[in-house]
Amino acid sequence: MNGVLIIDKPAGMTSHDVVNRVRRILGERAVGHLGTLDPMATGLLPLVVGSFTRLAQFYVASEKTYEGVIRFGFSTDTYDAEGAPTSPAQTVNLQLEQLQAVVDRFRGAIEQTPPPFSAKKIHGVPAYKLARKSQPVELAPVQVEIKQFDIVNAEGDRLSFRARVSSGTYLRSVAHDMGQQMGCGAHLHSLRRTAVAEFALVDAHPLENLAGTQNEEMFVHPRTILPQFPSVSANEDMAARIRSGRSVNLPDFSKARQVKVFCGQRELIAIASRVAGTLFHAKLVLAAEPAVAQRTK
Repeated sequence: MNGVLIIDKPAGMTSHDVVNRVRRILGERAVGHLGTLDPMATGLLPLVVGSFTRLAQFYVASEKTYEGVIRFGFSTDTYDAEGAPTSPAQTVNLQLEQLQAVVDRFRGAIEQTPPPFSAKKIHGVPAYKLARKSQPVELAPVQVEIKQFDIVNAEGDRLSFRARVSSGTYLRSVAHDMGQQMGCGAHLHSLRRTAVAEFALVDAHPLENLAGTQNEEMFVHPRTILPQFPSVSANEDMAARIRSGRSVNLPDFSKARQVKVFCGQRELIAIASRVAGTLFHAKLVLAAEPAVAQRTK
């Protein structure tokens, strides 16, 4: 079973919890995800299944889109609503003009320090493990890009927002840092991911809907995956050559350096790189040669 499955992650589960659940439901050991969501967060969690786990390398730097709420008035040790307060509670009545000025400082490329309760490693140890033991956590700032941060609503002590960010951006840190600049403390109250790369929440399935079904239609159509690579169709002879690691001339009319190679409409067999002209060599083979073909050689 190979493909991409989009899950609408519920609150209270880690991304790894979801992966384990899907492994059991599908009876497939090879399952991975394309970007961690905190347990508190909900929304889009793309899963790669079977040989498609090898496609994860193309999504390492994917941008992501979120909707969420920041609560001002006090900070927490986890930078979100699940943490313990780390500052005295204050009564806050957000003023849009003041808030807009603060938000403007967080757009574009910024230096951001990851939260102490994060998977970032310090000498090989995840920071959250040190933080849970009340040990010092010193993480170096990293450059991230907040490509879009729109204020949807501001009322009382809550700011509703929509954001599009580069890979590695912690919106928990954005909330915490905004609170520091406002002088009242803040934390991320809720977060929902709505997009990762080409995948959108409209394509997501609740986790409970997977049980008892092996419906191919629940998987993303493979021709829509990695849209930056044109799709090329190979006949059976071409496909056999690609599967065995040989270069092949493909009917390609694009100038792309890499292409997705299909045998039929849905079977993605390889990501191939152009050697010269229409000659391609598989960079990544996703489908082994069928057993029948192997026996008749």
